[in-house]
Amino acid sequence: MREPRVKAEFWVQMALRRGTAAGRPGVLVRRGDPDAGGVLLVLRGSKGLSVLSQIRAADGTSAWLRATGPDGVTEAAADAYIARQISADPDLWVVEFEAPDLLPPFEAKII
Repeated sequence: MREPRVKAEFWVQMALRRGTAAGRPGVLVRRGDPDAGGVLLVLRGSKGLSVLSQIRAADGTSAWLRATGPDGVTEAAADAYIARQISADPDLWVVEFEAPDLLPPFEAKII
């Protein structure tokens, strides 16, 4: 069963508030389409950066894919990935969080 979709702008605002409440401040790096834009999360940790891409799991629920791999990458590698994704989908939002353990500041299914 599919979850109802939430407008991207509302979701990003919620994620930033949860990050602040969890002591993992975030910043909006790039504004996408307010209604239907996808979201990329940049997690800045002690071992580099990780970019998570918003996806739907096989069961239709919201999930995240470690788009830059399981380990932290350099800022240049993360920026290159983000630039490629934006060139394919200009509606993307990009949100960055301080995340020493490379995990988002909210409950998330990571694939």
